[in-house]
Amino acid sequence: MMPKTAIVEICGKYKVHTEHYLNTAANKTIILVNGSLATTASFAQTVRYLQPRFNVVLYDQPYAGQSKQHNLHGEPIRKEDEAAILLELIEHFCAHHVLSFSWGGAATLLALAQQPRRIEKAVIGSFAARVNAPMRDYLERGLNHLQACDRLNVSRLINSTIGKHLPSLFKRFNDRHVSSLAEHEYRQMHFHVNEVLTQNTHCYVACANAIEIPLLFVNGEWDEYTSVEDARIFADHAPQASFYTIRNTGHFLDMEHPAALHDTRQALLGFLDPACRKQGRVASDIQVNYV
Repeated sequence: MMPKTAIVEICGKYKVHTEHYLNTAANKTIILVNGSLATTASFAQTVRYLQPRFNVVLYDQPYAGQSKQHNLHGEPIRKEDEAAILLELIEHFCAHHVLSFSWGGAATLLALAQQPRRIEKAVIGSFAARVNAPMRDYLERGLNHLQACDRLNVSRLINSTIGKHLPSLFKRFNDRHVSSLAEHEYRQMHFHVNEVLTQNTHCYVACANAIEIPLLFVNGEWDEYTSVEDARIFADHAPQASFYTIRNTGHFLDMEHPAALHDTRQALLGFLDPACRKQGRVASDIQVNYV
């Protein structure tokens, strides 16, 4: 099904490209939050298994994808700005759930800490409570490539680190996407990476303390960058946190192989739509541990 697209003005400052996949049989709406350098296209597989049960909303950040032509690109956008954009879109689309991927989790946690009244549940994919040694090495190596707008080495770095478990087709997609980015997108990502490296990530733990809705953290077993162990630090801070590990999978979860797609789908739907479990539509061998 083709989405309904629109440009939504946020706070009179940003214009955001949105894609709304409508489902007349659904009574809940879920909004998806991209990771760094990504656009709505990165959620293509995720939409396929969410849309049969939910209305699904995707969007591009003001500096990226189909939003960038509608915005000026002077000062970089902070994670607090991205959180404010998310909160506005939650209200605009009357969203009930949020699903974030990778560093999209930073803005999502900041937004959820403000306790938006509509949100009932959230899934935080491939995100952790601290910048560990492998992630720090990856980000520090990326700073120089981003500052130099070195498209080739940015792509090589992504595909050899967080993307190393991706199939070759997706690695080629990464190459093509990174080579098409504008210079302001590299400046934005340089700002973002520098912010992550220089600021105390305790703010994300503090956000978790303020979030009262159920959260599901989903991480790949082989992901050394946002590891299962580092995600579970949130267990001591988020009152209703649960955790799921996708076996034999790295950072990109449902993109990496068919079994990972199956397990991610089952974990998300089992958490977001309990009727799936009651009706036996979530496989019995997939267990989500609620702690």
